[in-house]
Amino acid sequence: MQRENSLQDKRVVVLGGSSGIGLAVAEQAASQGASVIIASSSAERVQKAVESIGGKAQGQAVDLLDERAVATFFSKSGAFDHLAFTAGDSLHLHDLAATDLQQARHAFELRYWAALAAVKYGSPHIRKKGSIVLTTGIAGQRPQKGWVIAASVCGTIEALTRALAVELAPIRVNAVSPGVVRTNLWQSMSAPEREHLFESVGKSLPVGRVGEAHDIAQAYLFLMQEGFSTGQTVVVDGGTVLV
Repeated sequence: MQRENSLQDKRVVVLGGSSGIGLAVAEQAASQGASVIIASSSAERVQKAVESIGGKAQGQAVDLLDERAVATFFSKSGAFDHLAFTAGDSLHLHDLAATDLQQARHAFELRYWAALAAVKYGSPHIRKKGSIVLTTGIAGQRPQKGWVIAASVCGTIEALTRALAVELAPIRVNAVSPGVVRTNLWQSMSAPEREHLFESVGKSLPVGRVGEAHDIAQAYLFLMQEGFSTGQTVVVDGGTVLV
């Protein structure tokens, strides 16, 4: 007998699903019997991701910054059950005085405006008892020096999550807030810089390490399946906000 909140035979759309956390979400959903549709900007990464997931996975290259492309993608995708938005670009952390405001605006283009477009055009196709899971980060709750833009984006997504939960009810809308995770989000740093960051941050955390994509992905699946939470931000940070 299939549990009501099972992902078996559900359709899950993951935007940003060709790498990092998004790919881990797609892999774990597929492993639980879901049909997965992933989209991101790179056709090559999408193809590799679909091959690695196997099963009933599908994928498409979509420019998530192009509103018309997002609308077209959802118009052709058909009805589905859950939407996860995990797309993000490399983090650029600078003191305010050194912040390039044009670059800062671009951070909002993908992390906020693209997410809003995805929800606008995706939500009409979500089936009864479906859900949306957005992505924020602990910068909004525990900013550090140089994190002005990152904290601003994260705080905006948390507010958006609450507003959408009211606007789109009974569709549930939640967000996941990761801490430092070993993904290509940090690719703007050199390899030695990244490893130093992961090691130093990991040692400072109660769990003794930084996160991995599969750790965070489990929170998305929980929010898809548990059926009762909405307007919430689930923090998965290894204890970052505590130290």
